Amino acid sequence: MSIETRSPSRRVLLAAVAAAPAVGLLVPDAASASEVGLPAYLPVPAGSAGPPLNADGYYVGKIKGDLHWVTDGFYQAMFLSTRDGVVLVDAPPTIGGNLQRAIDSVTLPAGRPSRVTHLVYSHSHADHIGAASLFGRKVERIAHAETRQLLREAGDPNRPLPTTTFEDRFVLRVGGEQLVLSYHGPNHSPDNILIHAPAQSTLMAVDVLYPGWVPFKNLGVSQDIAGWKRMHDVIMSEPWTTFVGGHLGRLGTRADGQVQRHYVADLERSVRETLRTLDPTPFFDEYGPQGNGWAIFKGYLNEAATQAARPVIDKYAGKLGAVDVFTPDNAFAMLEYLRIDVGLLGPFAVRP
Repeated sequence: MSIETRSPSRRVLLAAVAAAPAVGLLVPDAASASEVGLPAYLPVPAGSAGPPLNADGYYVGKIKGDLHWVTDGFYQAMFLSTRDGVVLVDAPPTIGGNLQRAIDSVTLPAGRPSRVTHLVYSHSHADHIGAASLFGRKVERIAHAETRQLLREAGDPNRPLPTTTFEDRFVLRVGGEQLVLSYHGPNHSPDNILIHAPAQSTLMAVDVLYPGWVPFKNLGVSQDIAGWKRMHDVIMSEPWTTFVGGHLGRLGTRADGQVQRHYVADLERSVRETLRTLDPTPFFDEYGPQGNGWAIFKGYLNEAATQAARPVIDKYAGKLGAVDVFTPDNAFAMLEYLRIDVGLLGPFAVRP
């Protein structure tokens, strides 16, 4: 059986996503996957799935009071309705125009303004704010100072520069509501911030915690693993009951945060043990005579990541979504962090 090579249009893809039940979309058909040579993965736990999407391919739900969230099953945004306008946090391009539709569906029946007057950037990455330009030039855009610098260097018209920046903490007050923005150092990115809605007991932090799921590939493709790990503790020290993580289809709880902290700790322990015990001799014997130093490293590092991932996959199978999809990649990222940043060089330590 051959794979169709034509690229479906965005409209066709969105229609398919909207038509599929949320759980059915997330649980792969192993037989169908094997027919086309694609890998088959473990079923996604029911608790990892979010609510079903509407016919337009999104879900909008109330968190508390006038605070709402929007998801397309892959990305998330949050918005606060006020008497003076709407404060939107992030503008993921995959949700795109559905952001305003979601806002309209909440504000118009309530007789409140539906125009986005303020747009908060959680950080500079295009997959989370790449639809910012949809809201025009008059919107006030708030972000960390480093975000402005990163966006200036990127020169992306879809991500207009912030109009208001801050260094450590910024309290945004609009129409009787408020959000507290805070910066705790580099983590997933150099500029990633926390967005706290104290009246609604809600915290948004993007690309750190993934409620119901393992972190995305390579520990969320984080640029500072030490800072990313530390951010878990910062998040859990904040007062909140509802968590918006920026990805996938459901909100998070404090229990989700504890589960991910345990997952990361278990992964680190397993990687440390693998660095201590894995014998590199077979890789030197195979590739050394060829003079292929990169093959030695690749063989050892890939085997180390695979070996370290196994017990973690076994422990969290049925508890976290995609545990078998990204845990080997996460183990690789942890391995390189421990080798290069922490200094656990394993068999590549100082020669006696």
